[in-house]
Amino acid sequence: MHNSSSINEFLLLAFADTRELQLLHFSLFLGIYLAALLGNGLIITAVVCDHRLHTPMYFFLLNLALLDLGSISTTVPKSMANSLWNTRAISYLGCAAQLFLLVLLLSAEYSLLTVMAYDRYVAICKPLHYGTIMDSRACVRMAAAAWASGFLNALLQTANTFSIPLCQGNTVDQFFCEIPQILKLSCADSYLREVEALVVSLCLVLGCFVFIVLSYVQIFTVVLRIPSEQGQRKAFSMCLPHLAVVSLFVSTVMFAYLKPSSISSPVLDLVVAVLYSVVPPTVNPLIYSMRNKELQEAVRKLVQMVLLQQ
Repeated sequence: MHNSSSINEFLLLAFADTRELQLLHFSLFLGIYLAALLGNGLIITAVVCDHRLHTPMYFFLLNLALLDLGSISTTVPKSMANSLWNTRAISYLGCAAQLFLLVLLLSAEYSLLTVMAYDRYVAICKPLHYGTIMDSRACVRMAAAAWASGFLNALLQTANTFSIPLCQGNTVDQFFCEIPQILKLSCADSYLREVEALVVSLCLVLGCFVFIVLSYVQIFTVVLRIPSEQGQRKAFSMCLPHLAVVSLFVSTVMFAYLKPSSISSPVLDLVVAVLYSVVPPTVNPLIYSMRNKELQEAVRKLVQMVLLQQ
């Protein structure tokens, strides 16, 4: 019998047991991590340096890039280090910190995506009032609210998860500490407390989800009434990247946390975890900059500036 107070470290999932495969995993994750750092770093720097990008849309995009950088940095480097040093251990505090930060960053990202949907809604459905509704103070407040909601949710979830007595060992079947995997280690009688915390999260998730869907229903109603095809195309190109990011994020996180345990398998859990914790931070910069001429231009300028200084 393990008591949670006597657990001072957890064992994370090892991707591979042979040295060659461990190094392959390390290099693969390193490549992905560097791509995420580069993509999000470029967006952050471009938005900060180019005064033409000092608009609400890019301000929120800057926050999104910061959250993406944070969330991938919470999980991937530790997993890479473990592969490199051929270990599986993470300290009890390290595990709690990892879980806290990941929930904070993912919840805040979800709230921020909701704010971004509202921004698109105002831009397309109330263009004449856009400047007054989305003034800089309102934008800062909305972004702060997104971060704060993530912080509160993370506080609640982490406190709840780690106050449950654990008596099923200390092996976490995942390459980072996530709530479902730690709850699997809990003693049987703590089921109700798990449900309470999940209900709070679900209300947050569903509230945001309904808000995003309603915003887009109104946006598309307005867009389809735009007489010129060019106007329609412009409006769609503003909204589709955001919709793609939201869909990827929501579907993978929901699946990870709500899938029935009957279909749970280590491989499936791993794939889903990579999908929601590694893929979005790496792909989001691409999705946002692909159709965005202003952003591409700002990034191009930035790269030229760096090359000229060499």
